Amino acid sequence: MGWLFWLALATLAAYAVIAVDVFSGSRKLRFLREVPTTLPERPPRVSLIAAARNEERNIEAAVRSLLKLDYPELELILVNDRSEDRTGAILDQLAREDGRLCVLHVAELPPGWLGKNHALWLGSRQARGELLLFTDADVLMRPDVLRRAVHLLESAGLDHLAATPEAHMPKLLLNLFMAAFGFVFGVFTRPWQARDPKSPRHIGIGAFNLVRAEAYARVGGHRTIALRPDDDLKLGKILKKAGYRQDLAYGTGLLQVEWYASVGQLIRGLEKNVYAGTDYRLWLALGGVVFQLLGGVWPYLALFVTAGPTRLVYLAVVLLLSLLIADSARFHGFSPWYAVGFPLTSTLFAYIVLRTVILNHWQGGITWRGTFYPLDQLRANRV
Repeated sequence: MGWLFWLALATLAAYAVIAVDVFSGSRKLRFLREVPTTLPERPPRVSLIAAARNEERNIEAAVRSLLKLDYPELELILVNDRSEDRTGAILDQLAREDGRLCVLHVAELPPGWLGKNHALWLGSRQARGELLLFTDADVLMRPDVLRRAVHLLESAGLDHLAATPEAHMPKLLLNLFMAAFGFVFGVFTRPWQARDPKSPRHIGIGAFNLVRAEAYARVGGHRTIALRPDDDLKLGKILKKAGYRQDLAYGTGLLQVEWYASVGQLIRGLEKNVYAGTDYRLWLALGGVVFQLLGGVWPYLALFVTAGPTRLVYLAVVLLLSLLIADSARFHGFSPWYAVGFPLTSTLFAYIVLRTVILNHWQGGITWRGTFYPLDQLRANRV
């Protein structure tokens, strides 16, 4: 047997191990929609905090969905982070319509901060809630989602609960990408282990991070991760390292976000965090590119350029991969048929990672939402 056969066999063995872990682990997580809405007699006050920069396209619909949340003890804090469009005006108009909405305006970004992280930290300083819910300014929420989340957090004795949104976008390729991304994200983070205090695994989701205010304050909040583009995950990390209990739930059916409206937006949007996800380690980022190409693209090509036992093994790899991605898709509200796009989305993701690494080193940093952040400063904020 040639080396291609042994490569095929090694790939199949690797995916078999991944399959056991992902298939069993994903079923340990709960759907928020299956959690009761009952609350204690005196429910904890929740402060919902979101940062918005140039979000005029989605901000009104998102905030109106927040105003419909049926949680009894809720304050809403929206931070307009130096927007150059109508975001600030829209928020001010909504605040005039509903006194529960507090709007803060940021005119300048202090040194040593990412804009979003600074805005969320400012919002947290105004908050009076026992629980803080950090979310994004384009997330649509069902009225009962917060009641269910608080019930789960309290009944499970958690300090931090993250929830995944449904990400439905206007183009097929974007939805194919997101379905595959959910699978890859699960393999990379293994969020079902976040609840285990003995595991270093941690989790955080930008669309829904519900945290006890006391725990947030003790770990330094967003000040500790001031220059982390992957602030949602790193918030989970600093909470986990401090010994606080956390878990993840599926928000399918209760939380929805567009994420990106075009492939160009997707490519540019992921510039800020895919390299950060490797802690700016070049070898790990390039290893991820190789993994995407060897594990996500080559098995499909091999069906056409190999023969005999090697082709049969690669057929088994493709079938196993398709089953895994189709199974993962149902947890995130996608069609299982989106699994057929995996080789295309793996190619796109490999391109995004490689492009991001090159840009970071070529430019000496990244430009995100109109602000340039030097790579040496980003690397220095290790947590």
